[in-house]
This record gives sequence, structure tokens and C-alpha cells, in this order.
Amino acid sequence: MPREPVRRLTLPSERREPTTGPPRRRSRGRVVLSVTLWIVIAVGTLTFAASLAVPLWFQARDQRLLVVTSGSMSPVFDAGDAVVMRKVDDPSQLKVGQIVSFWPLGSEQLVTHRIVDLVSLPRMEADATGQRMVEVLDPRTGEPIMSQYIITKGDANDEADPNATPYTRVRGIVLAVHPGWGWVLQWTASAVGRAVMLVPPLLALGTLELLAIRDARKRPKRRPEPDERFVDAYLQG
Repeated sequence: MPREPVRRLTLPSERREPTTGPPRRRSRGRVVLSVTLWIVIAVGTLTFAASLAVPLWFQARDQRLLVVTSGSMSPVFDAGDAVVMRKVDDPSQLKVGQIVSFWPLGSEQLVTHRIVDLVSLPRMEADATGQRMVEVLDPRTGEPIMSQYIITKGDANDEADPNATPYTRVRGIVLAVHPGWGWVLQWTASAVGRAVMLVPPLLALGTLELLAIRDARKRPKRRPEPDERFVDAYLQG
């Protein structure tokens, strides 16, 4: 009898996951390195976040942090400390004995001293030449316009400040003192401080990425097994 044509049968096989052997364990040195890099990232990130969050927290409460740069108010606070200040909205908020931050007449440098007296004096302004200060007169009565002034003095100074300061140049009242905060705030706001907080975490992240790439290249490639087997069956009649 003539032979029937050969038919190719496909027999499905059970799919089996390729085996690659047990995973390679990392050395103790590599584990220590990874943990150290993550600690650097966490410390740098948290420090930078805190340097931004602390001033914002005080601003949200309508307060400001000021860095003390001199020792004129020692021993209440000294250079390198930070004071918490609240804005003054009305002259009635000012009282003798309070510590205030203000701009002295003719200066844009902020000074923080204690109020030793409150007085009413004629309002002063620079004349047309800008060489001297003159009284401001009421255009209706011709009388000097009176304004609230403060007399201030540093606790460490022997004499009061030479000029009275108008209420309008008072920036705020000191509420609290934080010793040593000033140096920290100045450092975190400086270029060196920002670099110290941000560069190490960025380098640590880059190092971790390079280590991950190296591990991926060292990992053996998987060779999947075929999903089907082909069997040639010869059927004879």
C-alpha cells in the first residue's frame, strides 16, 4: 500500500520558567556602601528642607526671624543668635522696656535695641537740598505736625542712641530669642551651605545609579525554554 504523507504534529508542553540558579548575594562592603549613600541622601535632603521650612513656619504666623550681628544687647542676646519679631501696626503697641527692631534716621541698617522712652516730637524731613532735616508743618495751621518717637538704647551700651526714631521706622517687636540660630541660618542661606547640603546627596544618587547599572550587566542572561515541541509522526496504513 502506498505510504500516507507524513504529518507534523505539534504537542504543547508545559511552560516552565527559565532557571538561572540562586541569586548572587551582595558582599557586606557593598551593603554598607549602599546604606551609607542612602544616609547621606536622607541627611542632606532633610537639612535642606528644614532650612526652608523653619523661616516659612514663622512667616505663616506673621512673624520673622532676624539674625543678630552685634553684641550691643548682651547678655539678653548676642551676635550669632536669632530673634523672633512681630510687625508693629499701631504706635499704641510700643511700650517702654520692649525690645524693637528699627531703621535709625539716615540709615538702612536694621538695629535691635530696647525702648527707654516714648516722646512726641515734630515730624522731620530732609529739606530741598537734602543737607539738613526740617520740621514738617501742617498746611492748614502752620503748626509742626507731631509724631510718635522712641528713644532706644542697647543694654550693653552706656548711653542711649543719639537720635530718636519715628514710629514709622520701627519694623517690629522682639518676642523671643533663639541662641545660636543666627549662625545656622546664615550658613544654610549661603552658597557654601547650599552646596554642602545638596552636592553630597546628588553625588550619592549618581553613585547608586552607577552601581545598579553595573549589577545589571553582571547578572547572567536568561535563556527561555521553547513553549512547544515538534514531533514528526509517521503513520502507516
